[in-house]
Amino acid sequence: MTDDRAGDGETPLSRYDQARYVENGEYEPLLSEKDLTRIEIGGGDRGSSDVDGDGSGDDGSSPLPDDLTRDSLELPELSEPELARHYTRLSQMIYGIDSGPYPLGSCTMKYNPKFTEDVAALPSAAVHPDRSEESVQGTLELLYRLQDYLARIGGMDAVTLQPPAGAAGEFVGIRVAAAYHEHNGEGHRDEVIVPESAHGTNFATAALGGYDVVSLPSDDEGRVDLEALEAALSEDTAALMLTNPNTLGLFERDIAEIAEMVHDVGGLLYYDGANLNALLGRARPGDMGFDVMHYNVHKTFATPHGGGGPGAGPVGVVEDLAPFLPAPRVRERDDRSKAGEALYERFDPEHTIGKVHGFDGNWLVLIKTFAYIARLGDEGLADASASAVLNANYLAEQIKYDVPYGPFHHEFVASAGEQDAADVAKRMLDHGVHPPTTKWPEIVPEALMTEPTEVESKATLDRLAAAFNAVASEDSETLETAPERTTARRIDQTSAARNPRLSWQALEDDSDSS
Repeated sequence: MTDDRAGDGETPLSRYDQARYVENGEYEPLLSEKDLTRIEIGGGDRGSSDVDGDGSGDDGSSPLPDDLTRDSLELPELSEPELARHYTRLSQMIYGIDSGPYPLGSCTMKYNPKFTEDVAALPSAAVHPDRSEESVQGTLELLYRLQDYLARIGGMDAVTLQPPAGAAGEFVGIRVAAAYHEHNGEGHRDEVIVPESAHGTNFATAALGGYDVVSLPSDDEGRVDLEALEAALSEDTAALMLTNPNTLGLFERDIAEIAEMVHDVGGLLYYDGANLNALLGRARPGDMGFDVMHYNVHKTFATPHGGGGPGAGPVGVVEDLAPFLPAPRVRERDDRSKAGEALYERFDPEHTIGKVHGFDGNWLVLIKTFAYIARLGDEGLADASASAVLNANYLAEQIKYDVPYGPFHHEFVASAGEQDAADVAKRMLDHGVHPPTTKWPEIVPEALMTEPTEVESKATLDRLAAAFNAVASEDSETLETAPERTTARRIDQTSAARNPRLSWQALEDDSDSS
């Protein structure tokens, strides 16, 4: 049937370059079957069609350098079911938090609730960052309220949302501390103390921030050694970086005394938020004496672990450090709307260290953070931390491996004993579960650092324990050949690290040379 709405041989489809109207109501694809399997690449205007196959524009030239052009592009001839099954099969080869338990210690691999994705996908969330403040009052209000949420959760006075990841937030926190000391005429402070039980990035952050790193040994119980701390503190101390609970899952019982010791020499106490999930709704770093902290929203507030993609690592500080936070932040305006509602604006702190990310940070990640906190509320956040601690302690009681340090909170570090921790991890894959973090912290030999998080049921924890115990009873020969049931078998990790092949083309090169 002829499309009566079309005039002069034009249809709605042809206006979008999807098909060409021919006659008798028939449509002809703009690209033939031959063209779909071999498209010539050439220069010229984007609007010109070069389906004749000469690979060039009107003058036969390309605006691209020769090494960035090619004569043709071969596309695979696949049906839609073939394509769908291919990617479904690939997804089934990958283990993720939607597949099962993911007890990587210190990583807090929470399930990412889908309602936060729905909120971030709302059309009203698609706000261009260059729009005027008057036209994005809802966006600014959400950012302002998130700043307030995080400040209250951490016991801080001010928060920046700009840093795009936890490690970036950590670096921002150290730069804010440096700016504070410099402003007060104490730029000579060039040392940052980092306990052995601290989170692993702390050492790198301090060094990247231009500081000399002073390593602090643990005491016999796995906590900060107060005598060693006293010896390390001096007029050169800029900060002590601390994770609490530490990477052994142990709460620093002497935290009030530690804070006093650091402050007495003019230093700042930095809180690494990696293990904040153990304290939600029950204790606040600011109340313990911490001056600056970063929040790992992918750990504590269930946003996706980016894998190199978008993230967020907000930083909170006490009042004295607030003038040095990155710009901009969001605050309430002095005036109000005609309806009496609050109005919001961006502003630059007085002594800001400057920008550390474009605009207000990774907006959609921050929306998910806000949605998670608002959905759970005070009671829900406190319940999350309680369940995280309960799950870790239950799992530790069920496994055969020794757990040398306790009592612990949200995570524990078992020892594989005579077994190699890396072999244990590979063998656990054969039992259908993801293994814990291995070989760290080094204070525990053959460490199996385990954090089940609050999301796992008792049945799942029992399945995890069964996998641990099955591997614990196996011989070294079995462990050394694992994994046997996974898509990819054991690889040469040393060679892979030293000579990474980051492109499929490298595999072709190897094939050509052999």
